[in-house]
Amino acid sequence: MDLNLVVLSGRLAAPPELRVFQSGARLVRLLVTVRTDEPRHRVDVLPVTLWDPSDDLLVPEPRIGDRVWVAGAVQRRFWSNPEGRRSRVEVVAEQVTFRQFQIEVTPSK
Repeated sequence: MDLNLVVLSGRLAAPPELRVFQSGARLVRLLVTVRTDEPRHRVDVLPVTLWDPSDDLLVPEPRIGDRVWVAGAVQRRFWSNPEGRRSRVEVVAEQVTFRQFQIEVTPSK
């Protein structure tokens, strides 16, 4: 059995890019930074696409550095341009959740 499942927890690396097509379909593109410390310190910036996002996902507009959770699948897209055939690996999201940090200050005694 094959399984194509990706779950990411990281931070937004750039403002979301929203595209609206003539058909009315909407596409939001995100860049998500994922950091790992083991076995080596590493930072990956991963492209994520989400088709037809709910309106409340982008209001208020997420900011660079906001925590984001993504669940979806890996997909490789191909296209041609004047330089030849190109490809890109991206995460096609089924679910995206933004989490803003809330700082609680407790008075010291």
